[in-house]
Amino acid sequence: MSAVVHQPRVVWDAARSFVGAAAGPHHREFAAEVLHRLGPELYEALLATHEYLVAEGIRTGGDRTATDLEAGKWRVRLDEFLRSRPDSTQDVRDLTSRGFE
Repeated sequence: MSAVVHQPRVVWDAARSFVGAAAGPHHREFAAEVLHRLGPELYEALLATHEYLVAEGIRTGGDRTATDLEAGKWRVRLDEFLRSRPDSTQDVRDLTSRGFE
């Protein structure tokens, strides 16, 4: 029996998780896992998210607007990624679990 995967939920959970991981203390380890599982394009995007969140955190003192904006960008990015590479859905789900740790 196979489980039904609701892709909009997968990408929204993953987007929030990836942004949280990019802002977290273990962002380098998470980014390395993204590179290994999902490739250089998403790895580079995650590094850019980290840099943006650090800069915005300094500029605004931690306003949530930056994380919400980045989560929206990641939702779109991951949706497009999984449409072109549906075989990577489990990798995204595994990384989502790690990002929420």
